[in-house]
Amino acid sequence: MCGIVGYIGNAQAYPILIKGLKRLEYRGYDSAGVALMNGGIRVIKCKGKVSDLEALAQSQNVHSSMGIGHTRWATHGPPDDKNAHPHLSDSESMVIIHNGIIENYAALKEGLQKRGYKFRSDTDTEVVVNLTDFIMREEKVPFDEAVRKALNEVVGAYAIAVMHKDWPDTIVAAKKGSPLVIGLGEHGEYYLASDATPIVEYTRNVIYLEDEQMAILKKGEPLIVKTIKNIQITPVIHELELELEAIEKGGYEHFMLKEIFEQPRSIRDSLRGRLDVQTGRISMAGLIDYDHKFKTADRIIIVGCGTSWHAGLVGEYLIEEFARIPVEVEYASEFRYRNPVVSDRDIVVAISQSGETADTLAAIELAKSKGATIFGICNVVGSSIARASHAGAYTHAGPEIGVASTKAFTAQVAVLSLIALYLGRSLGHLAQKDFFRLINELDDLPQKVEEALRTEARVREIAHLYKDASNFLYLGRGFNFPVALEGALKLKEISYIHAEGYPAAEMKHGPIALIDENMPVVVIATRRGHYEKIISNIQEVKARGGRIIALVNAGDQTVKNLADHIIEVPEVEDAFSPIVNSVPLQLLAYHIAVMRGCNVDQPRNLAKSVTVE
Repeated sequence: MCGIVGYIGNAQAYPILIKGLKRLEYRGYDSAGVALMNGGIRVIKCKGKVSDLEALAQSQNVHSSMGIGHTRWATHGPPDDKNAHPHLSDSESMVIIHNGIIENYAALKEGLQKRGYKFRSDTDTEVVVNLTDFIMREEKVPFDEAVRKALNEVVGAYAIAVMHKDWPDTIVAAKKGSPLVIGLGEHGEYYLASDATPIVEYTRNVIYLEDEQMAILKKGEPLIVKTIKNIQITPVIHELELELEAIEKGGYEHFMLKEIFEQPRSIRDSLRGRLDVQTGRISMAGLIDYDHKFKTADRIIIVGCGTSWHAGLVGEYLIEEFARIPVEVEYASEFRYRNPVVSDRDIVVAISQSGETADTLAAIELAKSKGATIFGICNVVGSSIARASHAGAYTHAGPEIGVASTKAFTAQVAVLSLIALYLGRSLGHLAQKDFFRLINELDDLPQKVEEALRTEARVREIAHLYKDASNFLYLGRGFNFPVALEGALKLKEISYIHAEGYPAAEMKHGPIALIDENMPVVVIATRRGHYEKIISNIQEVKARGGRIIALVNAGDQTVKNLADHIIEVPEVEDAFSPIVNSVPLQLLAYHIAVMRGCNVDQPRNLAKSVTVE
């Protein structure tokens, strides 16, 4: 969840670290800090955002060509100055930054305390740096070897970077379960970060560390990569495809708004090269390579968390509708902690925007151990889930910086739509006429989303009326039940208003008790699907004084006469309606949050990439 960044070379490290931390702040923003090597180790850190760290550093000497930085999402200990990273060893000879959780920190800490080590924070991270210090002193081994030995004692997840005052030209980095990428600069300089966004400005050549690998970065010397078991590794160098412009706001007030308006492009990019409406061909290499596995599977299990789980629910409806393969959708966090019945005749589809979600990765490993085939759907090239899957598909949504996922959701649903249509046609469950009609509808979706974005002015008016509401209820049926869940989640995440998504028919089984004249109820009431039934649900809400905000197709008079407010979206095939219908709900959450003075890009208590359990 936290963001880490590092630099060693000939340039000034501090500006590189600060810019990198700003680009990683979506991963955590409780506190921030840097450690610089300058005749010793200088640590500057504080509670708050990277801008607070900048203000603190203005009066300090930040001259250095080597340093590490950290922006925190709190796990162990509250977000305050003492718990901010970097953390010094008790001897102050060594400093560390860490993303992850050390599960056996309490036992290690107790042992070190008995040996006289003092701890300054409530974090688990200090254990690693003090254990390294102890090994270095006790066993008389070099700095990098002490780090390696310490990591063999650690249980948990980590991406770390460590510096030692007596090794002023070396950074040691390592990872297990948390992402870490190393950038190879010119003239023997190195960069490291939690993802590629802080690196792309300086180099295109990167190495993604694998689990239980460590890297020794020495200025002007070749990079050394080995396992924590001391096996030398020849790393694979990847070329970044990320463009710098993609991680800037581009004139929008917030990243979230930019990403909402990028959806016509991100959907088009997710379909491009995969869908040929002229020939009726769907080409997805990972799917084609495992064609037989999919077509003979007993079932498909979709695992994900949060918004990705909602996309998976849409995927269940799509695959069962078109391909007639049984599908189960599981929260990865629940799937991994029970004893699921999984076999080698199952396909597990793992969905994650970042490709680093800890629970989803663990679910993958569990399913692989039982012989299942893993198909990953993620947005970040070279991510852990992409590398752990047998096959998969990237969503090509581009970088998503806003913590509340928007374009990643619609891109995930677009890819799941391709999978469902491919399997439906291959298995003979879709007639040629229906298949061509559906792929033409799918191809038209970017244009339909552009039309849905034109509702923004209307959505803003409605947001102004309901920005002070305490509760919202979202209702949908069929393909639009997951959209109701996703709409409610977006509102909760960024405006802090309590909201629930429900299948419209289930309202009578409990939530109807909440409805009164103060309760805004958002109803997805587009024509295709269960239209008559949803009208009945609207009437039930109106009978109890609820305020109806209805999502309808242009020209709908029936719902218009019942609802307090309508938002008109273009009509689209029911199966693809989640992609179009989610857009105004994203805008509604965004504008309500902005009107309430909330930080929509960095909502409280949340982080973009959930790399801890």
